[in-house]
Amino acid sequence: MSSRRSYGSYNDGCAAAHALDLIGERWTLIVVRELLLGPKRFADLQRDILGISPTVLSQRLRDLEARGIAVRRTLPAPARVDVYELTPWGSKLEAVNAALSLWAVDSPDLPWDADMSPDTLVLAMRAHARADAGSSAPARVVLRLSDSRIAGADPVTYTAYVSHEGARVEQESPAGPIDAEVDATTAGWKACVLGQAPLADMPDVRVTGSMAAVEALLRATGMESAAS
Repeated sequence: MSSRRSYGSYNDGCAAAHALDLIGERWTLIVVRELLLGPKRFADLQRDILGISPTVLSQRLRDLEARGIAVRRTLPAPARVDVYELTPWGSKLEAVNAALSLWAVDSPDLPWDADMSPDTLVLAMRAHARADAGSSAPARVVLRLSDSRIAGADPVTYTAYVSHEGARVEQESPAGPIDAEVDATTAGWKACVLGQAPLADMPDVRVTGSMAAVEALLRATGMESAAS
């Protein structure tokens, strides 16, 4: 029988309490969240998680590695840089992140005016993703999101798929034809996805191609319509 940790542990046989032993420390789940869509370098994580110090980030990554939640590996040449990524077990935490997101939107203290990283905003879309009954045909939309929190931030590319059967958003460049492209800041796109702001009212959201495809994506990932 393995021994329980005494320092910093709830020393509780409940699996939920053990989960908090693993990921309940400040910043840990935020670091996990930023790795859910794919591997990142240390510098990428420090850029995307505003407010975390290099020392704390290093410690949280070491803890995640020690607990089997994340691993560090070196990319092959010519990159040859270290990246951190979640293990298959660690990747299952997306369901936890989604459940927390769906639960917390009812909080009266949710900081609606606070901005989000591109990955965080896309994870919110994935948490709310569902079928769009109004879609007459499947649509593929390319999203290029620039972090509003960081001046001159390079856009991150995602591809969204929506139909009457379901919706999903992946961090990838599209393979094959697309129906529309969206270039937006995270602040502008958040207002559309989470605040249901009309696209026409958002000057920092530019749509190229089928507006109907983009509107279908918003119906399939927008927070308010998810509750209706």
